[in-house]
Amino acid sequence: MPSTLVEKLAAVVGPDHVATGVALSPYVIEGRTPEAAVFPGTVDDVRAVLGVAAALAVPVVPWGGGTAAGVGMPTTWSGLVLGLGRLNRILEHEPGDLTVTAEAGVTIAQLQAALGAKGQWLSLDPPDADRATVGGVIAANASGPRRHLYGTARDLLIGVSVVTAEGEVVRGGGKVVKNVAGYDLPKLYIGSYGTLGIVVEATFKLRPRPDDERFVPVMLSSVKDAGAALRSVMGSDLVPTVLELLDADAARALGVTAAAALVVGFDGLTEQIDWQATELARIAAAHGGRTGAALGGGATARLATAARDACPAAASVMRLSVLPTQVAETIEHGGAAAKARGLTSAWSAHAGVGVVTAVLAAPDVARATDIAAVLGEWRGVARAGGGFATLEWAPLAVKASVPVWDDLGAAGRVMQRIKAELDPNNLLNPGRFVGGM
Repeated sequence: MPSTLVEKLAAVVGPDHVATGVALSPYVIEGRTPEAAVFPGTVDDVRAVLGVAAALAVPVVPWGGGTAAGVGMPTTWSGLVLGLGRLNRILEHEPGDLTVTAEAGVTIAQLQAALGAKGQWLSLDPPDADRATVGGVIAANASGPRRHLYGTARDLLIGVSVVTAEGEVVRGGGKVVKNVAGYDLPKLYIGSYGTLGIVVEATFKLRPRPDDERFVPVMLSSVKDAGAALRSVMGSDLVPTVLELLDADAARALGVTAAAALVVGFDGLTEQIDWQATELARIAAAHGGRTGAALGGGATARLATAARDACPAAASVMRLSVLPTQVAETIEHGGAAAKARGLTSAWSAHAGVGVVTAVLAAPDVARATDIAAVLGEWRGVARAGGGFATLEWAPLAVKASVPVWDDLGAAGRVMQRIKAELDPNNLLNPGRFVGGM
């Protein structure tokens, strides 16, 4: 690595905020170590760092909490990690307007704690909230079980500030909920995995904290029965905040013993929750199931990682998006495909929106070809269910034979054109995203 890179970065942020050598170990992606890591403290620092990288043609990997670092292909060469952990201020909270503006490096847990002191919250619950950052959640479009009722970042983000690959600061949206001027620029960056620009600030709309919240498990005798109960819940008068379907292994990770389980969450007034829980018990009984004691504290955090927790030595993680009516069938077929090759799997789903997480566990002797074959079958199951699949994590040997992303067709070509316009020199996360963007 040319010493001029480190020297120029140190001149921008100070030598204490540039990492090299063994200090880079937390930023190794897929066995690839970056040339350096830099940690700017201001938006102007971010602009200057990108200017240095552009001048030296060094690719840049934006880094929040690292929770989604393994998604996609690694960059074509390791380049520079740009960590946003020092941009960690809550800039403005307007309780009367139910809005908050925060820098990209604020973790979701920190943000929720600050908002909670004012009786408010951001209705996003991504996995690993103690590490997931505001900027990272936007870049990865991360969400959790509560998306069933409250949606994703796309539904809550009302303003954003982004530094482009050319070092310009672009602002979109605003700091009020009703904002209809111009293009909806914030949505462009949601789920872009840092390939279009670096999010440095974001404004969200908030909600008052509910008086009460409860997560009720429903134990059932099969995934098929769980699917039937799911359809009954969705067709009822219940208004759940969370509607998760889990196979036996994922349920066990939550401390629930059943062949399959639904976890149904409610919030609001205690009296309303009591009525909904009683109605849920009636629906469960009609499908041969029963409700159990409400899950304890941190339920959504554990739900968000249940399948992963069931297979701590995972060989791969795939996210399948299908029609909600196909969730149970997808889990049944996918589990059978793994079992047929002597492998085990764990499954959980945001069932009401059709987002399924599948974790493949494999013994040490498992061959990459067997793992790849199962993943290929899983993708076929997703397509048969009217959806698609994304390989969220796998060893490079598996990624070499199983595409990380599905083919998006015409949408992918539009995305390629947007990338070429916003990052003409292919500086930001090159090769990581759909179609090698």
